[in-house]
Amino acid sequence: MDVDQPAQRHRVLGEETSWSARPELAPDGKRLLYASYHGRQWQQLWLTTPDGAAPLPLSFGEFDRRNARWSPDGKRIAYVDNRDGNTALRVMDALGGATRDVVATHRVTRLPQAQLVLDIVDEHGARTPARAALLASDGRAYAPDAAWMYADDGFDRALQSAETHYFHCAPPCTLEVPAGRVQLWVQHGFAYAPWRQAVNLAAGRATPLRAQLQPQRLPDTFGRFISADLHIHMNYGGHYRNTPAHLAAQARAEDLDLAWDLVVNKEERFPDIAAFRTDPDPASTSRALVLHGQEYHTSFWGHLGLLNLGDHLLMPGFSAYRHTAMASPYPTNGAIADLAHAQGALVGYVHPFDTLPDPAHDAVLSNELPADVIQGKVDYIEIVGFSDHKATAQVWYRLLNLGFHLPTGAGTDAMANYASLRGPVGLNRVFLDTGGQRDRAAALAALKAGHGFASNGPLLGLLLDGAKPGAQLATGRHHYRVALRSPVAVDHLELVHNGQVVKAFTLSGDRRHLDAEGELDLDGGWVLLRAWNDGADPEVLDLYPYATTNPVWLGDHVLAPSAREDAAWFARWMDRTIEAAAARDDYNTAAEKRMTLDYLGKARDAYRALAAGKPSTTTAEAGR
Repeated sequence: MDVDQPAQRHRVLGEETSWSARPELAPDGKRLLYASYHGRQWQQLWLTTPDGAAPLPLSFGEFDRRNARWSPDGKRIAYVDNRDGNTALRVMDALGGATRDVVATHRVTRLPQAQLVLDIVDEHGARTPARAALLASDGRAYAPDAAWMYADDGFDRALQSAETHYFHCAPPCTLEVPAGRVQLWVQHGFAYAPWRQAVNLAAGRATPLRAQLQPQRLPDTFGRFISADLHIHMNYGGHYRNTPAHLAAQARAEDLDLAWDLVVNKEERFPDIAAFRTDPDPASTSRALVLHGQEYHTSFWGHLGLLNLGDHLLMPGFSAYRHTAMASPYPTNGAIADLAHAQGALVGYVHPFDTLPDPAHDAVLSNELPADVIQGKVDYIEIVGFSDHKATAQVWYRLLNLGFHLPTGAGTDAMANYASLRGPVGLNRVFLDTGGQRDRAAALAALKAGHGFASNGPLLGLLLDGAKPGAQLATGRHHYRVALRSPVAVDHLELVHNGQVVKAFTLSGDRRHLDAEGELDLDGGWVLLRAWNDGADPEVLDLYPYATTNPVWLGDHVLAPSAREDAAWFARWMDRTIEAAAARDDYNTAAEKRMTLDYLGKARDAYRALAAGKPSTTTAEAGR
């Protein structure tokens, strides 16, 4: 547009996915250079004209090129790409395509420099990859030249002045930093205590530093656990280009046994579709198993995690996207769950709730979770995930009160190729009691059975009369035994029975360790152990520390005392979901709308029956 005539503007190009486009006119004013996916998996360089001529690609490749700029004479184009995984600055001839790397061969530093050689070993003295964060004397974060640097974009400014920067170190790691005092933080999952140390570095010298990690595991009596992050996106839209081998390295540094990459349709593309396979990825190692599943996207019904698809991805990968040819709210999540179960998959609700749903006051309430749970479509729910753990747990407790054996999973929703996003791979994980077996079948069986706990830091052990979470006991007087091992201080550790705290444990000292036992009289329903903090902790790159075990069940199909009230709450929720679904005018056919409303209506009727004290005939109720 004319700078002096801002109202006289026109659209040059419209795209569904256009972030990082960074359009720039060529010096001749006739060509418009920009970056775009344009229906492909990776961003490349494209050309159009100020009049909006049909775009044509200027570059190609299964990696990203972006942040492109013309040289003043229009003969060259500088850009950043991630062809080799990390970012690189390159210059390409506009005519001919010859490319040269721009590499810093000599550095002039403002401050005297020192070298730090970081070694990391476990309790046996064996070198161990880990996550490391270094803050130098100039107040800046540093990493080895070839490392992927990450920054946690969510932090409490009352606790720290800037976001935490970190990198994964496969020791030894060499860093060039300003001389003076540096502060180091090394973390290797949750079963090792964080290692912190400050050291003074002399200018012009190399200083070796050894981080000795100390374990803080639960006693084997509570289970022999493996850890799994059920919700990772290997590539999504970040600056780096990830691979299964690099994802396995990320998982190993975080002491994560299973990394589940969920291939996802992000508007016009499936970034990791080429990596999808039904068996474990060949890049897996003995300590880090990489698996591929799918996240099914629909912000109307809620997102689904599909683990262990036995044959193929479910297409097109999303529904209910307004103003597109895929605007129809059908298929429902229930229909997708049926297709996934037909392939032998487990279906979970991922990153469910940022706030507690309010059927009475929410402007729109379309989340389908209650309908799918009561009709037997849901195998797990991410209580610990990219959402508010406490809000999600409140919904979960109401479902448990109705006797639904719905296990907790956990997933970070990590975009593992981002430079700046919330938390690393394995930030939110589920610990599965597999007897120590690190394989997919054992993990899926433990997840489905509710054998384990979910956490973003604290490790929890619960035994009730010697029985572990997922077990079913008679009602009456019970002997409990609990354990806490945590990399951070914990504010609250509680036994919860049918949604109510029946035992709060007093934590003292560093509030990271507790062993306790005692007796409780418990009637029917369920009981679990949870740990949580009132606010954020800089050593947990999440909203706040939180962990929960799965429930131990008490009695034979015994509902909680509040079950009728909880059922009525879900019935009102379903009223609002039916209202939202009926208001949509973008179903493809009348049959799609009828099937959708019939499905939701059946769920509402089932909840109404439970609220009235009548037995339900849904699939989930019959199978309890």
